[in-house]
Order: sequence, then C-alpha cells, then structure tokens
Amino acid sequence: MKLKNFLNKKITITQIKSGLKLNDRQQGNLVGLGLRGIGSSSELVATQAVLGMITKVSHILKIHNS
Repeated sequence: MKLKNFLNKKITITQIKSGLKLNDRQQGNLVGLGLRGIGSSSELVATQAVLGMITKVSHILKIHNS
C-alpha cells in the first residue's frame, strides 16, 4: 500500500505490536502519532510529516481509511 495515496486525507492508525524494543527515535514517533500502547488508535490528517513518521514505524502499525 502506497502512503502517497493517503496524502491530505483523514486516516486511522492502530498500534498492533509493542514499541518496547524500538530505539528512542522510533518511540518518539509513536508518541508524536498519539499512540500509547498495543491496541491504541489515533485519527490524523495524513500530512507529509505524519506519513514520514508512519513510514519509520510501519512494521508495528495498521493503517485504515477514515
């Protein structure tokens, strides 16, 4: 799935794996996305900054259209 297709649209992201073993920068991206733990969700507008953060931690996220 290409993230460019979501640009300027509202998306919902859900954390599906633990962020404990991530490095500090990746954990900071999770906090910036508003995710606090497994199963937490956040609804955001897909700007380039948000899509960049999602790309860095995409292996523990699930992305949905809103």
